[in-house]
Amino acid sequence: MKRKGAEADVHGAEQQDLEELQDAGSSSDDDEEEDEEIKKPAKRRNVVNKKQTTDAGVIGAVKLSERELYKPLTNEEFSQLKETENLFHSTLLRMQVEELLNEVKLKEKKRKAIDTFLHEVKNLLSNIPETKQVNITDQSWLPKSVKVPFLQIPYSVKGKFHFLRPDSVKVIGSYLLGTCIKPEINVDVAVTMPAEILQAKDNFNQRYLRKRALYLAHIARHLSKKELFGCIKFGYFNSNHLKPILYLSPQGKDEKLVTVRLHPCAPASFFKFSRFHPSKNNVRVSWFLEQGSAPGGSDEPPTPHYNNAILVDLVMEKHLHFLFNAATDFPGMKDGIGLLKVWLHQREFDKGYGCLNGFLVSMLVAYLLSKRKLNKMMSGYQVLRNVLQFLTVTDLTRDGISLFQDTDDSVPSLPDFHQAFEVVFVDPSGFVNLCAEMTASKYKQIQYEAQKSMETLDNKAVDGFEMLLMTPKPLIQTFDHVFHLKNVAKLQEGCKKMKLLNDLIDHGGNYVVTILPHLLSLLTRGLGQRIHLLAHSLLQIPEWPINAHPPKHRDTRYLSFGVLLNSAFSANVLEKGPQADSPEAADFRDFWGDISELRRFQDGSICEAVLWQGNSMCDRRLIPEQIIKHLLELHMNLPKSLLCYAGGLLDSLIEVEGHSESEEKILSVVQSYDDLSRKLWNLTGLPLSVTSVQGIHPVFRFTEVFPPVPANLDSSFYVNVKNSKCLLPVNGKPSPVYVPALKVICHMEGSGKWPQTKEAIQRVKAAFHIRLADLLHQQHQLTTQPSTTHVDVYKDGYVFRVQVGYHREPLILKEIQTPDGMLKYRDTEESLQLELETVHLPYLTSTLHGLQQQHSTYGGTCRLAKRWISAQLLSNDIGEESIDLVAAYLFTQPAPYSPPASQQTGFLRFLNLLSTFDWKNNPLIVNLNGDIKETELAEIKNDFVAARTQHPVMFIVTPKERKSSVWTKGRPSAQILQRLAELASQSLRTLERQLMDPLADCDLKTVFRPPLDIYDVIIRLNPKHVPRHLEAVDRPKATFYRGALKEGAESNCLKMPVVDYDPVQCYLRELRSAFGEFALFFYDAYGGSLIAVLWKPQAFTPQPFKISHVNAKMLETKENGLHMIPNVEAVLEDFEILGAGLVKSVEAVTEKWKI
Repeated sequence: MKRKGAEADVHGAEQQDLEELQDAGSSSDDDEEEDEEIKKPAKRRNVVNKKQTTDAGVIGAVKLSERELYKPLTNEEFSQLKETENLFHSTLLRMQVEELLNEVKLKEKKRKAIDTFLHEVKNLLSNIPETKQVNITDQSWLPKSVKVPFLQIPYSVKGKFHFLRPDSVKVIGSYLLGTCIKPEINVDVAVTMPAEILQAKDNFNQRYLRKRALYLAHIARHLSKKELFGCIKFGYFNSNHLKPILYLSPQGKDEKLVTVRLHPCAPASFFKFSRFHPSKNNVRVSWFLEQGSAPGGSDEPPTPHYNNAILVDLVMEKHLHFLFNAATDFPGMKDGIGLLKVWLHQREFDKGYGCLNGFLVSMLVAYLLSKRKLNKMMSGYQVLRNVLQFLTVTDLTRDGISLFQDTDDSVPSLPDFHQAFEVVFVDPSGFVNLCAEMTASKYKQIQYEAQKSMETLDNKAVDGFEMLLMTPKPLIQTFDHVFHLKNVAKLQEGCKKMKLLNDLIDHGGNYVVTILPHLLSLLTRGLGQRIHLLAHSLLQIPEWPINAHPPKHRDTRYLSFGVLLNSAFSANVLEKGPQADSPEAADFRDFWGDISELRRFQDGSICEAVLWQGNSMCDRRLIPEQIIKHLLELHMNLPKSLLCYAGGLLDSLIEVEGHSESEEKILSVVQSYDDLSRKLWNLTGLPLSVTSVQGIHPVFRFTEVFPPVPANLDSSFYVNVKNSKCLLPVNGKPSPVYVPALKVICHMEGSGKWPQTKEAIQRVKAAFHIRLADLLHQQHQLTTQPSTTHVDVYKDGYVFRVQVGYHREPLILKEIQTPDGMLKYRDTEESLQLELETVHLPYLTSTLHGLQQQHSTYGGTCRLAKRWISAQLLSNDIGEESIDLVAAYLFTQPAPYSPPASQQTGFLRFLNLLSTFDWKNNPLIVNLNGDIKETELAEIKNDFVAARTQHPVMFIVTPKERKSSVWTKGRPSAQILQRLAELASQSLRTLERQLMDPLADCDLKTVFRPPLDIYDVIIRLNPKHVPRHLEAVDRPKATFYRGALKEGAESNCLKMPVVDYDPVQCYLRELRSAFGEFALFFYDAYGGSLIAVLWKPQAFTPQPFKISHVNAKMLETKENGLHMIPNVEAVLEDFEILGAGLVKSVEAVTEKWKI
């Protein structure tokens, strides 16, 4: 039914006047009668269809006749099917898009409530009393309870003002077009000021803009007395301080229903548009500098932004007419604009100074329609795709577009606009640049996002709907590095240094907006090929009460910027410039200042160059910070303390104090391993040759949280046993330095001489271990220690644990002989573990090592993720390999982002993935090396759904493990995964808030400290016997000498160190073995100072007395006989006895065991 309310006769009038809304009230009764007439047949239909429903809310199967069942498709159904096949990839995507549109569209019931509110607002605006004429500067007629919403600097201005009732009050914008979307419903209302209160020269020196503000203040004064409104506030339209507006919200429960925004404007024909040509001046320099009156001349600088701000008020109605004509008979336009608004909102493009809001994107759709790049038969999804494609390929910073169709010499040309503005999109009048406030940097970011979105839509491997329209993209997760400029008042110094007075006048004294494009241009040039993109957050100024002064420019707390790194060049320490004798050399020296110097290069050329500090990879990744600080100080007089750079703030959590070059340490381990591998390959004297040597320790895939440091041992600290190759710890001294065993699988060639029984193979392997130890010692003078299961090799300060592998051994371990002599193969725990170590882990390690070579921040992302999980005391409840694969997913399937080029961003996305991924209904498909084809993805998902109950709660698919998740069998449990997701969600929110607020004194380690309130018992440990205590999140003040000499000191000790010795892990194994049925034990493996204990509720259920189950229990007499319950006091005492020397105290936090 056509509404005769807010949209009555829109087609005929092409404009909604609120007077018409009021007049239409008489027809509302007729509307209600029509509603009733329509509802009655519907009720009868419901009666008929009642037999077809099986339950409330559930539609039963409808029986169709054979004729109906095989009825040919209609043209509309056929075109929908064709469109679905060609555009949507799947029917599901089409259904998702349609459901989203239904969800965000404004419902009819709410429209009627909004219409009623608009009627009342219109009536109130028509009855505001008039005022006497006074000078603009005489504002004594305003009460103290209302402040003028304008920064009147300078205060003195010519002109008279008095309030007269508005000529018209008209709804404009998306509400009338039917393109406004939830959750924020804003209705824009143009309040046209009478021509009598304006003067011919009001275009000069902010006269019109100040009259506009005074008009708004008088309206606010009278509306504030009315009970109709729950909230009345001033605000800046799109955060432009020259354009204040009034926000009105209804009283009571409808306060959040709608916000009406009042826009005072001049009559469309009052000013000549030619006065506001981009090359014309309308703000005199002498007036702005308060130097007395001076005649305007040709030397006055142009004020294009100021001119544009006034012009926008004159063309608001024309824009509505234009959009209405475009939307007529084009339902897909409304849907497309709705989808685009959601897309913009998720990327934070739709609010703030220089935003790409719903109005702009509506004009863009209308432009594409006028250029026949859209047609009125297209669906909303096609409109979305076409607009994104247009943004991807069209650079409005170089090639502006115009909606102006006529030929008129007085209308500025596109080159005129390009000279005045960074981004150009001209409206139908030919005078207004719709993108006047947008920076080139912001448009480049919009282009980048459009390109990424198109790639996502065309990628059948990802859920395009989820990534495009349902995933928020905050600045901190989108960009690799983020930095903030604090104390923005200092930017005035930058304006002076860069001589931006003319721009400052054009922007009404707003030095923040004035300097921003120049700052971005400066940094973009300085960062050069180190970055793909430099973007800034949109300046947003919040609304304020009508009794408060408007916010000043210095009230902006800080400016935020994002840097998308080009990892191929971002860490280069040398900035090579032009040759010394070239004309460009002087410009290079001016740009870089004193740090530019002449250098001779290998090709013999002598060039200008800049060398940045970067001793470690960690430092080199932060070279962009050095560049930004240097350039801002040199060219804008902004001190380095003004900059807060969030690029590597979490790096300290994965560095041990005194060993900050962790990535170099990993490379050192890998180099030593490569050398050992060559030595193993070239050994002579082995009965069988080596076929492969593969490291399986996390350090070989660059994901070990704290890579091992070469053990430089002090032999006097240890027990030296004569004729022994090994050192032993001394009782009473602190635990010796922790030396991990780096496991290496050494596969020997197949041969008929290999035995075919489990015991015999193990004996042969033991013989190989002894032989390997002897040969490595004899041929390469390496310290070795053989055992039945492995041989430890001490090389370059590292201990490599070499384990011989035989490719048929896992199969032999699966053999089971039936009573009738038949051989069967069945997985056993032993065979699965061996297969994991000798088959799956080598493949995973080599593949992830390759991923690290492609993405240098992969390892750091994994290390931060593992450090966080361990800090939450959960490292024992989820496998390291699982964490590595979840992190790998961020790099192999980064949509809707680009792969993270900083480990901080990678970690934030890891937390986001962990907390938002639907583990219950979807497998995590980690497509390593792209070995899983698009056509195979559906099969994998179908297999997963079919056997969901048989799979672990966290199911990870890799190219080698498609039907079973070998890395998550047994752990994590459903409870642990849920706990991890909750912790990840809370940690992400906290970290994002801390990293995006440079003014708050935040401790980033907060999210790495576990909440202990959920645990029942806390076992405090003595740090003397925690060998990894320096790896703790909060480093202890007390340190202990653990028998390791300082780096660089000479050591003559060639004996095997104490390997893999961590007393806390030994203690935990004993606790779990003895008390695993009563409690769960949680510990931070990286230097934790406590063990948290959680009682198992089922362990405290009274059990019948049995002699075989008396361990740690006591008898209790019940009505129906003797029962056994845990003896908690004795268990707590046992905790202390088992950990004598290691345990400092045992604290019972709760008394949950009280039955």
